[in-house]
Amino acid sequence: MPDLGDRLFNCEKELTLAVIGGKWKMLILWYLGKEGTKRFGELKSLMPGITQRMLVNQLRELESHLIVHREVYAVVPPKVEYSLTDAGMKLMPILDAMYDWGRYYIDEVLPEEQATPDK
Repeated sequence: MPDLGDRLFNCEKELTLAVIGGKWKMLILWYLGKEGTKRFGELKSLMPGITQRMLVNQLRELESHLIVHREVYAVVPPKVEYSLTDAGMKLMPILDAMYDWGRYYIDEVLPEEQATPDK
């Protein structure tokens, strides 16, 4: 089975979750996939709850996994842009399916649960 650094995985699903799992990675991927290339500050403003340090860490991890591309421009002040790699773009159907399921859950399951009287 494939490994990610020094960690071995039992199946492809476990590997996928290790690469994209966490509170912020999927949101970063969503914004880069749906809205295109973004600068660091633009990503930060799209996710007001994330700290600068966490965003840096998450972007570095995604970059190390070849999911996100980091382009550094030799200008003053420094300019850095982030975009999805081809491997990152292949995640978009998965994120679309997760979005669709979330919409279904909000629209269909939660109202049903709230309408059910307590036992």
